[in-house]
Amino acid sequence: MILALQTRDLARRLLAYEAVAGKTSVATESAGLRIFEKLRRSFCPVAGVAGYRSLLSRALALARAEAPSLSAVQVTVDGYLQGLGEFGAQNDKDQREEPEVLLIAELLGLFRALLGAALTLRLVQDAVPQLEVATTSGTPMLFGTILREVDQLNHVSQRLELLADQYPSVEDGLIAISGSIRNTAAVLEVLVLVKNKPEDLLHKFETPASIN
Repeated sequence: MILALQTRDLARRLLAYEAVAGKTSVATESAGLRIFEKLRRSFCPVAGVAGYRSLLSRALALARAEAPSLSAVQVTVDGYLQGLGEFGAQNDKDQREEPEVLLIAELLGLFRALLGAALTLRLVQDAVPQLEVATTSGTPMLFGTILREVDQLNHVSQRLELLADQYPSVEDGLIAISGSIRNTAAVLEVLVLVKNKPEDLLHKFETPASIN
């Protein structure tokens, strides 16, 4: 798979952010392992553990073609990585930070092909909310902020439905308000997906490749 420069740039930004964040905490794992754990927690609820593990294994196989030093890395049954960062001698001419960059970029590329660019970027933003994922113009991705508001609206709707069960005297009114809020959230989500057209976002990723 040929990765777009923007995809590798996003992978580098994720690693750079985590490296800096690790300096302000008592982190015992490498920045790469911490990023992959955050991605695992964000993507598994959508793809499932088996799906995430399958895509991570595929990404690892693809990345090894360009960075043979990843041959010692293994994917566990739960979707964790073992041996990441323990590359030893760099005989394959890849830069020391590049194997992790390649592996992250390959994983994001596979998820982009499966889930689409908008949802993939949203999950990346959820994994590392402090890092702004930007469009090609450099402006923060508004869709991530709107989708977080959508989640909040859905939570409000759910709480109103719970209250309706507890207070039968106002049940009809609460159910009506809950439905209105849920409809608003749905409209906002559709608006975001419609506005995130390929010319705005999709060229942040490589051309989709078939997943064998």
